[in-house]
Amino acid sequence: MSLLRLGGKQRDDSDHAQMRVLVAIERVDGRKGIDSLVRLCQEKLAEDPFSGCVFVFRSRSGTAIRLLSYDGQDIGWRKSGSSKGTFVWWPEGSGAAKALEAYEAQLLMAAGDVSRVRAAPMWRRVNVLK
Repeated sequence: MSLLRLGGKQRDDSDHAQMRVLVAIERVDGRKGIDSLVRLCQEKLAEDPFSGCVFVFRSRSGTAIRLLSYDGQDIGWRKSGSSKGTFVWWPEGSGAAKALEAYEAQLLMAAGDVSRVRAAPMWRRVNVLK
């Protein structure tokens, strides 16, 4: 499953690296539908679910995740399970959500351990030649 494909819609390739991804720290009831997840974004995460951000939620059992995103026309959501049984890594913290880079979110969805991966920074300062 790709983070970039929600509700059967493909996003423009140029948007992928800049995509804002928020992972909810607290587990949610896996039976929640779109309306309940939208309300969770607004009330618990204090975020606008219509901002274009991808929101990631983990089920209480830890065996499935839900992705929620608005593409400018409608809200799309997708449910995915882990082929390894449960998701190995999940962010911890005192806040309601943790921001991830797009590559970290894709690794998370593959049930990988994001904390063990080191990657180059997303943006580097380029010296201007004079």
